[in-house]
Amino acid sequence: MFGQGCRVARPDGARVAKLGDFPMEHPAISILNANRIMAISTVRPDGWPQTTVVGYANRGFDIFFLIFRKSQKYANIQHDARVSVAVAPEPADLEELKAVYAGLVAEEITSLQERDEAWRLLMERHANLAGFQMPDASEAVFMRGKCRHVSMLDFTQSMGHREQFTVAGSGVVTDAGLSKDDWGVSAAETFGREGMGVAAKE
Repeated sequence: MFGQGCRVARPDGARVAKLGDFPMEHPAISILNANRIMAISTVRPDGWPQTTVVGYANRGFDIFFLIFRKSQKYANIQHDARVSVAVAPEPADLEELKAVYAGLVAEEITSLQERDEAWRLLMERHANLAGFQMPDASEAVFMRGKCRHVSMLDFTQSMGHREQFTVAGSGVVTDAGLSKDDWGVSAAETFGREGMGVAAKE
């Protein structure tokens, strides 16, 4: 499930990464590893979007979270397993912004062994869970979200720096692309480094 991986190359020379030991080097994985709270958006059966905040843990691009079985969020995921998440700490300065946005396919973890592993990962990431018993399966649901479409912001490289890529079911990162938002460049020119810092703190 979490076997070792290696770097592979595409015929066109673009970088492709296989999940395993290599993703720990990927900047998007570093951002996911460094945080523990995410906004998650699901779609209600009536078509309206619903966004909430949940705690999470991750192993590579697999994201684990716990929700109540009777929650609207769980009902939404049963209706449509496609969800999107956003992970980002609040930067002291806009030029320090790092964030990951991802579209996931979520599924309930039903195996007892995998539930135990998900609980262990969440306990390691969330110290406030220390001393709690693993919730009963009749009350709470462990979910695994597998990232498919990922967008990473990293303004420490340059203002507006954004990388986009797809994670295939086999664990291969592909279709990677780099873009730079015009607003980042124009904002830096308009406000300057000092002005951008003030804006970020307000």
